[in-house]
Amino acid sequence: MVAVRVENLTRTYATDGQAVAALAGVDAEFARGTFTAVMGPSGSGKSTLLQTAAGLDRPSSGRVWIGDTELSKLNETRLTELRRDRIGFVFQAFNLIGALTVEENILLPSKLSGERPDRPWVASVVERVGLTGRLKHRPAQLSGGQQQRVAIARALAVRPDVVFADEPTGALDTETAAEVLGLLRSMVDEYGQTVVMVTHDPVAASYADRVMVLADGRIVRDLPQLGAEGIAEVLASLGRRRVTVGG
Repeated sequence: MVAVRVENLTRTYATDGQAVAALAGVDAEFARGTFTAVMGPSGSGKSTLLQTAAGLDRPSSGRVWIGDTELSKLNETRLTELRRDRIGFVFQAFNLIGALTVEENILLPSKLSGERPDRPWVASVVERVGLTGRLKHRPAQLSGGQQQRVAIARALAVRPDVVFADEPTGALDTETAAEVLGLLRSMVDEYGQTVVMVTHDPVAASYADRVMVLADGRIVRDLPQLGAEGIAEVLASLGRRRVTVGG
């Protein structure tokens, strides 16, 4: 079963009057119940791939499916509903609402959709992320790691088809980052969740089942798990080739 599929995906931006291709014909599938790390140098297109696959940005051409639903066939209202009901987001900056409690932040997607939350499911997620005793706290009363746990619980509260994570540990210290990555890994292993994560960190990528490397808007490597040292070597070799070609 495929959770996300992109076909011949392109995204072009106008910069200083010139067209710049952030994505240049990307084809990829992300199977259900897997954890994929998307890596690449700055400007390689990895965040653009995440945003277009998640329906946050429209591609210039190509197609995106979440399950059997093709995003290009949806108007803005239907696309907003799909993002709210079938996609979870975890970002580096947490994106929590400071005026709301932890519980209110977690239940916000259900409130926005007007649907009754699945309380037993939410309770199991809250317990798994270690927030049972923090539900009445506000984000400012939590550590960075705890805030990211709230963001993960919020992303999972609607049982999404896929969770997209953009540098989810970029603002965390090493120990807290390991806890958050272990939590994402356990969500895949225990709940069969699908996670697609953009990261620049080989250690973070080592928690994934698969590492997809982009350069110049194209997939240049699509690898099974190599471990942090193996991933770092792949990225280093890519950098050496780019220097050789450019110089």
